[in-house]
Amino acid sequence: MSDWRIYRGAGLPHDGARQLPDPPPWRAFTARSPHHGADGGGDGTPTDTEEPADTEEVDNARRLGVKRRLVESFHPRPEEVEAVNAALQLRRPLLVTGNPGTGKSTLAHAVAHELRLGRVLRWPIVSRTTLQDGLYHYDAIGRLQDVQLDRAVSGDAVRQPPIGSYIRLGPLGTALLPSADGLPRVLLIDEFDKSDIDLPNDLLNVLEEGEFTVRELERRAEREPATDVLTDDGTPVTLVGGRVRCTAFPFIILTSNGERDFPAALLRRCIQLDLKPPGEKQLAAMVAAHLGEEALEEGAELIERFLQREPGEVVATDQLLNALYVTQRAAHAEQVTRNRLAEMLLRPLDRPR
Repeated sequence: MSDWRIYRGAGLPHDGARQLPDPPPWRAFTARSPHHGADGGGDGTPTDTEEPADTEEVDNARRLGVKRRLVESFHPRPEEVEAVNAALQLRRPLLVTGNPGTGKSTLAHAVAHELRLGRVLRWPIVSRTTLQDGLYHYDAIGRLQDVQLDRAVSGDAVRQPPIGSYIRLGPLGTALLPSADGLPRVLLIDEFDKSDIDLPNDLLNVLEEGEFTVRELERRAEREPATDVLTDDGTPVTLVGGRVRCTAFPFIILTSNGERDFPAALLRRCIQLDLKPPGEKQLAAMVAAHLGEEALEEGAELIERFLQREPGEVVATDQLLNALYVTQRAAHAEQVTRNRLAEMLLRPLDRPR
């Protein structure tokens, strides 16, 4: 009987880590072919079906499933499709509220993938996030340090480094750049309800006008009308007069777990969508997209348990995927072990500890 465990707690050093199987598709950080087997090489070495890591490909694989081309991995409900289309046509942000693990972030990747809108720009929100973080960052300290270093090396005659080398647009700033092909970018503002109380109001003008100014460049506009800066994608772009104004308003999804209310001024500028937990059809598609059709049969008991959980009990979809993945790895373990693993991995998020 094979042992699925790598760490055994015996205290004796061994090379078991070299036998780690491929990670779950939603935790893989290199791109793999959709036909890559669930077990991969099984010895921790790349297989001949692995591809070089590409940011957009990796993001899509993690969010939509490495097997997404083999199945229709995302089955949105009619109201979800209607809300997305309303936001696209009205050029308004989509505020998506729902419990953790209901697919709020996945919606952004599904839209970008289907409409071929490129890499999703992601702006994760924490309690200290400000509007400035989303627009751009100017590394004034880094610039000063470079000037001082040059002076120390070459004497008094120091050439000022170009200011654009120290400015990088954030996800929101990049999304608002003029579009060369007339298509909008997709911007995911994730965990928006974790923000400081002022951020929703600070966003209002930018969302309404679709433009902003890089103050450090605006002050130099007469001397230096055009300046090259970096985008959130890591590519250079030329700003004229320090102004950024969109030509195609980005498709913006703001996600919220419903932990706070937002001001009416923001709500009236958004299309609002309450995302319900995935139903049986959606769940089956998600499992098949990430783990293959065989996982539906092998994990039928866990899937049914997930669908029949108590009303109001919060269990995220990725918890189910974790449970299916690990219990399949432990297929030869005793049933009591597999049950214990499932219980640990499917623990409700709202259950008191």
